[in-house]
Amino acid sequence: MRKTGWAVSSGIESADVKELHQSDSGPVPRQRHDEAVRPGKSPMGVRTVKAGLHTAVALCLLTALVHVVMVFLHVAPSNPVSKRYSSQVNGWVFPLFEQNWRLFAPDPDSFNRKILARTAHTDSKGSVQVTPWFDLAAVDHSAVDHSAFPSHTSQNLLRRAWTSYVETHGGSDTARSERAVMLQTYLRNIAADRVAAHNDGGAFDFVQLRVVTLPVAAPGAPAGNRPPAPIEDRLLPWWKVTSHGK
Repeated sequence: MRKTGWAVSSGIESADVKELHQSDSGPVPRQRHDEAVRPGKSPMGVRTVKAGLHTAVALCLLTALVHVVMVFLHVAPSNPVSKRYSSQVNGWVFPLFEQNWRLFAPDPDSFNRKILARTAHTDSKGSVQVTPWFDLAAVDHSAVDHSAFPSHTSQNLLRRAWTSYVETHGGSDTARSERAVMLQTYLRNIAADRVAAHNDGGAFDFVQLRVVTLPVAAPGAPAGNRPPAPIEDRLLPWWKVTSHGK
């Protein structure tokens, strides 16, 4: 019995000695996955996201700065800088960022204009099919009438496109400047999209506009059955457009 007790006690004492040696040298550190990354450095994915975010912010600030400068040169009085870079300024501002003072000094139209469009399509047999005239302005007027909150598109898009076209072309339909070409394309695309939306899938490759200008009746004038004579009846040439419909 004494021999057995001594053997047990000696085993406990040897274990204590081993624990004592380990405690003297300190605990053995265990390396974890999150400690494998060097301190002070972010993972590659986080650095990539931060770099992309910084780049996006820098591009937004640069774009905002360029926009402010371009609009300032557009609305500022004529100066050597605006004259030298007029093509770049006009290319940036028109037609989406045009600035004017009509909100404070409105200049309503003194005429009623009917802007009509028709299309043409050449079928597989070589015959040309021309559609009847379609009143684009009447669609806008019907969307505005009796509407408490008419859209800006229905009120001004087609009307402003036509007035801008007249300002750059005058009585001729030949574009003599880059801005005139741009506004001609702008008016042509508006007409093609409007006709395609009401054409029930009919195919066409050409579009033509006709603008009839009518005088506004004087206040209190008796309404007769005879419509007023048009001041101007302008027929524009056929314009080639991207094929619409099937």
